[in-house]
Amino acid sequence: MYKKIFDSKNATREEWLKVRKLGLGGSDMAAVLGLSPWRSPIDVWLDKTSDTVEEKESEPMYWGNVLEEVVAQEFAKRSGYKVRNNNFTLQSEEYPYLLANIDREIVGIDAGLECKTANAFKANEWDGDNVPDAYYIQCQHYMAVTGKSSWWIAALIGGNTFVYKEIKRNEEVIAAIIDAGAAFWELVKNKTMPAPDDTKQCENALKKLYQKSNGQSVELPANYGNMIIDYLEIKNQLSELETKKRGIENMMKDFLKDNEKATYGEHFVSWKSTKARETFDAKAFKNDYPELHKQYIKVGEPSRRMDIK
Repeated sequence: MYKKIFDSKNATREEWLKVRKLGLGGSDMAAVLGLSPWRSPIDVWLDKTSDTVEEKESEPMYWGNVLEEVVAQEFAKRSGYKVRNNNFTLQSEEYPYLLANIDREIVGIDAGLECKTANAFKANEWDGDNVPDAYYIQCQHYMAVTGKSSWWIAALIGGNTFVYKEIKRNEEVIAAIIDAGAAFWELVKNKTMPAPDDTKQCENALKKLYQKSNGQSVELPANYGNMIIDYLEIKNQLSELETKKRGIENMMKDFLKDNEKATYGEHFVSWKSTKARETFDAKAFKNDYPELHKQYIKVGEPSRRMDIK
């Protein structure tokens, strides 16, 4: 069972984002489980524990919202099902840390609809019965909140390919969502940040969290010593592999000589000529036009460089 806790129909985006801080939504859960290509568990934790609303609507998010109705109506046309809007934020009564903002309900059957727009370069993720992992978790999350037996997902890919498919309720996945959500929400309530992981999303979150160093020095705990040893071994292995890679490339170049391509069964090698690049001599420009140079200086975001020796 669930209850409606917020009506977004006449609300501002900021008001809606504040309500989202009360629990974990479908896209949050994909990140909590490490299956989001955009966010890490730390990103979700920072959002839920902060008092500010900073999420900006990106271009893909904007067009996803604009085209949501188009995708929903095309699904209705192709599937024969009737759909209706649901503007409410839903909260599970049994697991109140689970929230849902669903795109559409499907009239007459025990199911909902999630509408997506996708990049053409990600079309292979939708082949056959496949659905991107983050979206699969999102739909299972909605079933966990609403109790529905299935969820449909429809996607406009690359602006000219439309797919839709049904995702059946998976009790094992839903149990994992409930358990992972409960554990994560304890971290939120206790203000305890999740442990870092090995994803690029986590790297970006940590850069955002710790933007500036204070110049101080600290002593690492003993268990970090093995991490340093592992890191230096990996760094050395990468250097060795890069050297081997360069050696193979040089052998290929010597074999090709002036030829552009070579083949071996299904494999091919190419060593193409490219046009000379034009570069801007910023140093010379600064020396010749120092005052003008100042007008075009753009200061970037502060950054930090990790170095382990």
